[in-house]
Amino acid sequence: MSYLVFALIALLLVAGLLVIAVAVVGLFRISYVLNRIHAAAKCDTFGMVLTFSALMFYYGFSAASWKLLLIIVFLWLSNPVSAHLIAHLEVASNPQVTSEYEVIHK
Repeated sequence: MSYLVFALIALLLVAGLLVIAVAVVGLFRISYVLNRIHAAAKCDTFGMVLTFSALMFYYGFSAASWKLLLIIVFLWLSNPVSAHLIAHLEVASNPQVTSEYEVIHK
């Protein structure tokens, strides 16, 4: 493994872990549940994409990298959708949600 590939892997891993750390801090610091869901969904997805991309570069062109690519695609599609469904459930079940936000029902 060349030093350039190693540096790219290290950079992607550090960036992914920093993004996930920001998501964890956001979960504890942000007070309202809809804001927490937004921070967790966006940062979680991006952090996992960076981390799994680093693992793909580590394994090179192999079956493991194709599996990691499928995991990235699955997470990229399912994580924001599940966060949206949880946020929709919060809006539908919490009667005080209009005190924090303007909710437009369609």
